[in-house]
Amino acid sequence: MSSITTQNNDPPPPNTHFFTTKPKHNKTVILSTITQPFQWLQNLSTQLNPTFILGIFLIHGLQQGFTGSFFRVAADYYWKDIQKLQPSLVQIFAGIYFIPWVFKPLWGILTDAFPIRGYRRRPYFIGAGVIGTVSGTVLAAKGEMAAGVALACFVGVSASMAIAEVTIDACIARNSIEVRSLAPDLQSLCSFCSSFGALVGFVSSGFFVHRLGPQGSLGVVAVPPALTILLGFVIYERRTDALHNEKKQTFLQAVEGVGTKVRIMYKTMRHPQVWKPSLYIFLSLALSVTTHEGHFYWYTDPKAGPAFSKEFVGVIYAVGAFASILGVMIYHKSLKDYPFRTLIFYAQLLYAMSGVIDLFFILRWNLKVGIPDYIFVIIEESCTRITGKIKWMPMLVLSTQLCPLGIEGTFFALLMCIDSIGGLISKWGGGLLLHAVNVSRTDFTNLWVAVFVRDLLRFGTLAFVFLVPKKGQSEGLLPSELSGENVSSDGNVDEETLELVPPNVKNEV
Repeated sequence: MSSITTQNNDPPPPNTHFFTTKPKHNKTVILSTITQPFQWLQNLSTQLNPTFILGIFLIHGLQQGFTGSFFRVAADYYWKDIQKLQPSLVQIFAGIYFIPWVFKPLWGILTDAFPIRGYRRRPYFIGAGVIGTVSGTVLAAKGEMAAGVALACFVGVSASMAIAEVTIDACIARNSIEVRSLAPDLQSLCSFCSSFGALVGFVSSGFFVHRLGPQGSLGVVAVPPALTILLGFVIYERRTDALHNEKKQTFLQAVEGVGTKVRIMYKTMRHPQVWKPSLYIFLSLALSVTTHEGHFYWYTDPKAGPAFSKEFVGVIYAVGAFASILGVMIYHKSLKDYPFRTLIFYAQLLYAMSGVIDLFFILRWNLKVGIPDYIFVIIEESCTRITGKIKWMPMLVLSTQLCPLGIEGTFFALLMCIDSIGGLISKWGGGLLLHAVNVSRTDFTNLWVAVFVRDLLRFGTLAFVFLVPKKGQSEGLLPSELSGENVSSDGNVDEETLELVPPNVKNEV
């Protein structure tokens, strides 16, 4: 919303000054700045169903953002202080409880093809909430447990987040297709919510871990899934049998529907407009191996590292979450109109360069130039998070634009599965790299080697940017014949039951 001020060229009256109108102008600008985000949300709620916006806040903000960040800190301290495992093994464990994200296509197929009592979305929100609530409660209340049992509970918490995200992402993908001009805005809203939730989670995680201990604090992660159960009851959804006056779908018919969807997905993935950018997104994640656990152990080591406290580790991650919000704002305000290839190339370049700052910190060169550890780590975390978010935002928008209308939930889940496999390779690759250079709980001599190799791989990703299309972020990427076929190829494909776009908007599209 732009502010409008009245200008008067006449000379001011006696005993007055030119700057007397300035406070009014400043107040108008400040008011406009404050109200602009609310007007933006109101505009989204007007064009889309308000319960869908609520779902984004709860799933991306509370469960993915808050729970994911809190879970990350509490889990790191749990494995380090309670289970006393090596960082390379913890990195492998992190990959294991990331596996539910690899099964996103399965969750997507379930939500699209297997409605429960006529509902496609509500039961899966409820089921995801139950899994997360039970897993988080067991982690906090069971006391001493074997590492395998704890790992199973961590997998349960991760599965809860993955299923809930797939369910809401199916709705996001459909809205992005129906109203393409809102695709960047929807991804901005999701990232705003997740980044703000992560900020709150990281800020509070150090306090809870310090006061309740690593295991007791894990009970906090059971709260957001409980609210996801509530979302399953309140989100607006019409039953498929009531909407179409059809008999209840048999299991055999559902299986046949799955077969149809799989064939459409396979045919869609064979198109160069789809598999090329999908391949780039996969490579950009897989080649960016993570050495997070090595960094975490080094952060908290009193001899080799800077010996940061629990509270300050939470502050570091909180600053990173705030930097992610800045990255989203930069993208939303200035970058969402740039072509995919141009934006992704420069974003990847900046992301690779930010990793060099990380290398300087590991080698302690910051102390040689007089920058204290607690200041330099804030600089390093901020640069990495801002560039990482700017790099990831257009790839999310790109993924939504690759989804055929009618199977958008399943296909978006497939694309996110490909991304998750890339992330899994990144985590396990980082664990193997830490093990290969002999980084342990007490020996960090070669940690810089692992970081150096990681940075080289980030720069190497630039060689594959040619796979990304040159089109703008609001343009359709799928061939018209493919989109038309997907909608009509199966009688059940177009049965999207969640009313997320008002009829007048659908007609305009």
